[in-house]
Amino acid sequence: MIPEAYCLHREFAPEGPIPFEIDRHYLLYALRGTMRLEAVGRRWTLPPARAALIPAGQPVSVTILTQLTSASVLFAPHFMPDPPAVTIFDVSPLARALVGECRAYGLDDGPLPPYGHALFEMLATVVLRLAKSPSPLSLPLPASEPLRRALDLTEATASDGPTFVDIAYQTGQSTRALSRRFEQEMGMTWRQALCRIRMMRAVEVLAGSDLPVTEIAFLVGYNSVSAFNAGFRGLLGVSPTQYRESFHG
Repeated sequence: MIPEAYCLHREFAPEGPIPFEIDRHYLLYALRGTMRLEAVGRRWTLPPARAALIPAGQPVSVTILTQLTSASVLFAPHFMPDPPAVTIFDVSPLARALVGECRAYGLDDGPLPPYGHALFEMLATVVLRLAKSPSPLSLPLPASEPLRRALDLTEATASDGPTFVDIAYQTGQSTRALSRRFEQEMGMTWRQALCRIRMMRAVEVLAGSDLPVTEIAFLVGYNSVSAFNAGFRGLLGVSPTQYRESFHG
């Protein structure tokens, strides 16, 4: 018999994108390594400081960017209230500790004992509360092919100082038409999308390497470390160094 809740604790090599849809509420979380998640028209980066709560029956796509140690948790739909939507949030020390305890209860371990049941109930309560404060660092996915080409090119050249005029020219669009597509389909300007792309890449590098923050700033396309730090803090509320420290808190 499949337990009401269990932890998926195992190693994964880089791969993806991997589309899936399951009949359980899914806490997607990694102790080590970084993933990208695409769902409901958005893309997120998930280092160890962040987790995703995915409702049962919700199609998603996951790309594993680095060697990854999973500590994801699956809940039967009756075990917890339905999450309102796919939500990405920062993992608190309490949530991290509860996930650590839940690792003892896997898919093949049979029905949950009273202590295990209480652990998963508490974890469900905690993550539902955390999900009420979602992370702001995500990127809307474009709907039209012209904007998709422009966004792909922006992402490919983000560290090289691309200009909006060049992106429009290389994708065969006028600057006016491309600007309108960014506003209508993504709700942001091209410059704002470029900043999100760079910050998401910075989060991936912070999680997957020991490179100094100064090197990461230049790697993702900033000419000024102070501008990088200010942009990072503006989106995430902490400095890059503080964010990296949160992976191990």
